[in-house]
Amino acid sequence: MTGKGAARWTVERDDTAPSKPNVLQQSGAATYPLCLKDDSSVKDGFVEVKFKPVAGQEDQAGGVIWRCQDADNYYVARANALEDNVTIYHMIRGKRVAFKNVNAKVAPGTWHTLRVEFAGNKFGVSFAGKIVIEATDDHFKDAGKVGVWTKADSRTLFDDFRYGSK
Repeated sequence: MTGKGAARWTVERDDTAPSKPNVLQQSGAATYPLCLKDDSSVKDGFVEVKFKPVAGQEDQAGGVIWRCQDADNYYVARANALEDNVTIYHMIRGKRVAFKNVNAKVAPGTWHTLRVEFAGNKFGVSFAGKIVIEATDDHFKDAGKVGVWTKADSRTLFDDFRYGSK
């Protein structure tokens, strides 16, 4: 995780999962819980996940991470059901900074697809199959790990995680 708290990642059965029967669930509470694919290293490519925001008083978010150098330095794109938006951030030394945000309906209790394609300093964020953000940033240029992300007390389910290099 980035920050403080106690993230709790478990594999659970969910009959609503796009790829039945199991999902990855985050049910703890931490500043920014993240789950990384340890053996990944992608510089230019894509990362995609289906996620379902289930509960959370402070937040109900699901996101993807790319070019992760460590738990305090990475890019993240996230969709939030309490705010109805999609945002792209860089996390630098544990500080999250948004650099583009769009309004988008993120229904709680519903499966959504979030995808980021990245090459050089250019990023395209797709939500529900539609590009909603195009952005540039130069903070992380090297290959890094990919993974999934939530915030605060979000109870979020993840399924069909995919990634690849260009």
